Amino acid sequence: MQIFREESHQAFEIRVMSVSPQRPTGLGSSGPSLPPSKDLPELMTNPPSNVKTQMPSPCWGHGLLDSRNHRPGQGEVTMQAFLKGASISTKPPPTKDRGVTATARSSGENKKAKPVPWVEKYRPKCVDEVAFQEEVVAVLKKSLEGADLPNLLFYGPPGTGKTSTILAAARELFGPELFRLRVLELNASDERGIQVVREKVKNFAQLTVSGSRSDGKPCPPFKIVILDEADSMTSAAQAALRRTMEKESKTTRFCLICNYVSRIIEPLTSRCSKFRFKPLSDKIQQQRLLDIADKEHVKISNEGIAYLVKVSEGDLRKAITFLQSATRLTGGKEVTEKVITDIAGVVPAKTIDGVFAACQSGSFDKLEAVVKDLINEGHAATQLVNQLHDVVVENDNLSDKQKSIITEKLAEVDKCLADGADEHLQLISLCATVMQQLTQNC
Repeated sequence: MQIFREESHQAFEIRVMSVSPQRPTGLGSSGPSLPPSKDLPELMTNPPSNVKTQMPSPCWGHGLLDSRNHRPGQGEVTMQAFLKGASISTKPPPTKDRGVTATARSSGENKKAKPVPWVEKYRPKCVDEVAFQEEVVAVLKKSLEGADLPNLLFYGPPGTGKTSTILAAARELFGPELFRLRVLELNASDERGIQVVREKVKNFAQLTVSGSRSDGKPCPPFKIVILDEADSMTSAAQAALRRTMEKESKTTRFCLICNYVSRIIEPLTSRCSKFRFKPLSDKIQQQRLLDIADKEHVKISNEGIAYLVKVSEGDLRKAITFLQSATRLTGGKEVTEKVITDIAGVVPAKTIDGVFAACQSGSFDKLEAVVKDLINEGHAATQLVNQLHDVVVENDNLSDKQKSIITEKLAEVDKCLADGADEHLQLISLCATVMQQLTQNC
């Protein structure tokens, strides 16, 4: 082994040249003798501060080169001077190939699209995309142009676009970069008692904001608080909200969304501009569903779309969800009415006809057997009540008096079911009333 010493202004390096690669040699081992060097002992005990060192394990102070780190065939080993207090990393430096692989993997993950429910995927992105609500859209567009938005109260049946409309308006007002900072949305799944109104809503409403956006477009200097399903809020929470709406009117606008406007206290309704969302017509729903089916490559006939609109009962959100579920169930095949019936949990028409046939027979045993089969098959009692209502109203063999008696009983049963009554007993009571009206002229 030979030791060479190289000096420069920047570094001091020791190179250990292996004479016999097959036989590891160290200081003090039985190998070839080293030439004397007067600098070697001093270098081992007192290494200079400018030593450029590379070594897998510390050797200064021991006087030995660890031969276990030397592999056969390795022509040159570079020793790292062990400086007192210095930390030595044993991890290999990242190579260029690894960085490229990691970058390629991360870019591939970003390119992979995340699955999104169709309800969110096809939600209107701007106010102009809101369908069949011309009056609301016209007022909102004027408010957006002047950046003067009043407190709003949206009410109407579910699935008519109330939440989508205010979210689209907020995106147009604030843009995507300020949407999360300027909009606070609370729905029925959140805690919305009086404490939340006093703390979370009040603290958010008190924050002041600027009137500019990063893209240079004008931005109104206020925030929006969206209270979805506000009719489920307690009266105490609604009472606490009215004072907050008045005090924070300079920095915050409130939008209350509900299905039943009668459940909102009068002081809140008087502070808001009320907009009624009309139920969507069958034609509008069919057009929207056909557009989604075409974009998602769903095989479904016009009759299937019409049946889907019928079972969704005017709720476009429910219809889109049923369409997506039926598409996943069929796996690329055609979506039929039978598949939609299974997905929507609708009681089949044959079952409804069987109930009426049992009622018309006048036999209580047959009636009880049919009701028992309904319960065993897992049909929801509320769904049966809704479908029986449609059949009774459209039945020409019943007089108006008979229809009124049956529908009154339907309302009583629906109320009892909502209060948690037994489904079997309520259906027996309902079918008994229907049997009395069908057989009284016999």
